[in-house]
Amino acid sequence: MVFGMFDGIQRRVVSLWFPRLASDRVLRLRPVEGPFAVTLKHQNVNRIYCLNIAALKAGLHPGMSYADARAFCPDLQSCVAAPDHDLRFLQTLRRWATGYCPWVGLEGADGLILDVTGSAHLFGGEAAMLSDIHNRLMRRGISVQIGLADTRGAAWALAHYNPGIAPYGRALETVKTLPVAALRIDEKMSIALQRLGLRSIGDLAGAERAPLARRFGLELLLRLDQALGAQPEEISPQAEPPHYAVRMTLPEPIGLLSDVMAGIERLLHQLCRKLERQEMGARKLCVTLRRVDQDHQQVELRLARPLRDAKRILPLFERGLAGVDAGFGFDMLRLEATQAEAVAVQQISHVSGAGKDQLDDLITRLGTRIGLENIQRFLPADSHIPERSFTIAPAAYSAPAHGWSVVQPRPICLFPPEPIAGTGATPPARFRWRRMFLTVGRAIGPERIAPEWWLEDDNWRSGLRDYWRVETTQGRRLWLFFTPQNPGWFVQGEFA
Repeated sequence: MVFGMFDGIQRRVVSLWFPRLASDRVLRLRPVEGPFAVTLKHQNVNRIYCLNIAALKAGLHPGMSYADARAFCPDLQSCVAAPDHDLRFLQTLRRWATGYCPWVGLEGADGLILDVTGSAHLFGGEAAMLSDIHNRLMRRGISVQIGLADTRGAAWALAHYNPGIAPYGRALETVKTLPVAALRIDEKMSIALQRLGLRSIGDLAGAERAPLARRFGLELLLRLDQALGAQPEEISPQAEPPHYAVRMTLPEPIGLLSDVMAGIERLLHQLCRKLERQEMGARKLCVTLRRVDQDHQQVELRLARPLRDAKRILPLFERGLAGVDAGFGFDMLRLEATQAEAVAVQQISHVSGAGKDQLDDLITRLGTRIGLENIQRFLPADSHIPERSFTIAPAAYSAPAHGWSVVQPRPICLFPPEPIAGTGATPPARFRWRRMFLTVGRAIGPERIAPEWWLEDDNWRSGLRDYWRVETTQGRRLWLFFTPQNPGWFVQGEFA
């Protein structure tokens, strides 16, 4: 990257700031009338994260608590912030901005930076280009403030504090009246400078540099020099994410399942080689088959684990491809990994992992029929309370845990406590449970379990529990407990 003059052309930088990015994103999908706010929980307080123009006119501002905002503006409508969705939306705007220049990067969480050196004349000049950017974004309901200058720092300062165009070579004259906060410094440093009487960039540029460096460090002077062009600052455009898709156009239509599977096999080998180069694995695959009548058939495959082994993936497609309607035949096959994840590097050893692979393939096959989310596994949880000692998670999105450790055996089948008749601290010799009269053959216990006093749980308000493993003469192996503080007997589980 060469800064300043490049082949006789003065470098020009555009800064786009989206002051209401989060609210604009939501309102584009769900327009509302009147004040609207996006809220975000910070330090156990629900605060205003972003506002639309109507809410700003009502006197609200970002950072105030949501309760105070509702008190000022009772008709305020709101939704919860989603920063990951906002970042995805900003990435979409970045791709859109590459239509003006190839060098486009992100500027924080709500801005873009463009190196338009040598590109403005293609749109009729700088003013015409900025007008076109502004009008296109506003028509799509996206608020934007734009600054254009010789340096990245000056363009950012203009976009945030005085939108406009800085003439060539006059960065200082353009930004000298702007506050010191326009140098992209933190709020604490900005307040300290204002207390010293250095309120504008011009005041700072005219002050002695040595005392400033001793008191505020080199970062302040670096930001000043970057804004005025004395220090270079690069623009790093984001690379497009890798696209995992391959296609095959056929000279003659095919319709037999065996032919389609052979074509998919060739595509899988190409796709897996691409995934292997990126150390990625496919989690979700989509096959698109184009018929000769231009109709499209799609088959989606969701995998229990990220894979890039064509031999393992190919048989999993057979069931889905068998149900497609070939019509007069397919003339194009396309395979795309719509979701890819990083595959951890594993140490090669003589120990075979075929058993685990077979389990993953089984989960995938069952998932194509009933959904991967419906195949679940138990995971240990850090609690001595029986019903809290485990969690349930989808098997495809969790790894088997090896932390099961219990001193006393626990029943596989647990259910809410069911009362039975009984007196005393030892299990009753005979009792009636679920319309069955049972006789106790052997009882092992008690195992005393105390409640977790730091958690609210209505089921454990009776206090301590003494658990017994009871084997009945009728063959039932039950888990009973007795509550000493409020005497009573209950059945909570059954052993297999």
